[in-house]
Formats: sequence, structure tokens, C-alpha cells
Amino acid sequence: MTTAFDEYERSRWAGRAAAFDRSFASLCAHPASALLDAANVGAGMRVLDAGTGSGTVAGLACARGAAVVAVDAEPSMVELARGRLPSAEEVRVAALPHLPFPSGCFDAAVANFVINHVGDPLAAIGELRRVVRPAGRIAVTTWPYPPPEAQRLWGEVFAAAGVEPPTAVPSVDADRDFPRTPDGLAGLLDVAGLTDVRCDTISWVHRTDPEAWWSGPANGISRPGLLMEAQPPDVIVRIRAAYDEVTAAYRDADGLLALPTAALLASASVP
Repeated sequence: MTTAFDEYERSRWAGRAAAFDRSFASLCAHPASALLDAANVGAGMRVLDAGTGSGTVAGLACARGAAVVAVDAEPSMVELARGRLPSAEEVRVAALPHLPFPSGCFDAAVANFVINHVGDPLAAIGELRRVVRPAGRIAVTTWPYPPPEAQRLWGEVFAAAGVEPPTAVPSVDADRDFPRTPDGLAGLLDVAGLTDVRCDTISWVHRTDPEAWWSGPANGISRPGLLMEAQPPDVIVRIRAAYDEVTAAYRDADGLLALPTAALLASASVP
């Protein structure tokens, strides 16, 4: 079943692969190696990268000698990833929680910042479980709540610019959602019937060019992008001035931003 939240997410990401690649892809790339380690990905394994985005995780899995199948719900992401993954077994359009693969056909499955973009997280984990063989591994990441400093920064920018966030935004139905905490994410994998569940918090400082960090929302990426799209040019100018002021405290001597952030990484085995 496709939920209203799924439809909203698909509409928000439509045609935005290049904008994501220029802005937030490097942020999402940080846990990639740890994600593959948690899934025990190595040479000779058949691995699914669900929600591959610009292909970072899949590319690292290929470099480890894995046979990689990468999927994403957004065609522009698939096109971008396909060009970067010449050694992948397959790169195609497909979306959780309905994957076009036989049960138990992968040795491992990973999903990097994907569970936070689906309308039924438990069904998504259940589908990953379905396509992974017994004793295979599953590993996923998501952003925690309360949000890390890097993500909170946009709220500070809009507040400084006097811009109110949108109120009528689709969200995951309460009966399908889970707490965005280590216990909450681990509990999701546990309820899905997985074993040896573990969830850790990964913290790091994301260093990025101020123009790259601005360009994501400026090109419609994420909820800040939704808010930016609704503003007239004079308000965008005001938001940019607030952005420069708020981010000044995070600029290193080389001009890059140093933004503290964190992610939840959970992994488990298929019984």
C-alpha cells in the first residue's frame, strides 16, 4: 500500500537527483562504510542497496567485491547512480515496501537514510527481511529525533528571517511511526522479527561549502526546500541574509562549514 506520505516524498524528490548530489549527498555518505560493515558486506556477497540515491553505498559495496543490486524510487536518482555503478549487477527503479525480487535472493540488504522516507517503516523492514536469506544481514540508518545541530540550523535560519514553517505537511501515520531513537529503531527491527538487533548512534562533524549547504533547500531539497519554494524573491533574499548570519559561527578558517550531526545505525540478522 502506498500512503499519502509516500506520495508526498516521491513528489518532493522528483527530478532532484542533481540537486541532492550537489548538496546533501556528502552528508548522507558519511555512515556508508559503517553501514556496510554492520551488514558484513564483503567479496562474493549479493547485496541489495535499497534507496541508493546517488549510488554512494552501492559504489562502496562494489569496491568490496560484492555483487550489487541498487534500487531507488526516483528515476533521476537511478539514472545518476547507473552512470556511477558500471560494475553493479543491476540498477533499477523500485521502492519499499514492494521490491521486485524473489524471497531470500540476497545475502545482505542495506538502506541508508531510507526508512525516514517511507510511509510504513515496519513494512519496509519486513520487505528487506523477505528478500534476504536466513542468516543474512540487514542494516539501516536514519536521522534521530530531536534533530542534530546541523539539521536544526535551518529552523534557526527561518526563525531569524521571520518565516513560518509549513504546517500542512504529510507525515507518517501515528500507528505506523516509530520513535527516532536508538531504542525506537532497534525496536522496529525487533518487531519485524529480526535477531541480534543492535543500534548505535554515529556522531560526526560534517564539513561542507556554505554554497553547497544552501543549494539543497534553494533547489527544493527536504522540508526546508518546501518552505523556500513558497517564498517570493524578496523573502528569499531575507532568508539568505539570515543564513549567512546564522552559519557564520560554524565557518572554519578555510571558509567551510563545520556542522555537528548524528545518525542512528541499526543492524540485525534474518532468522
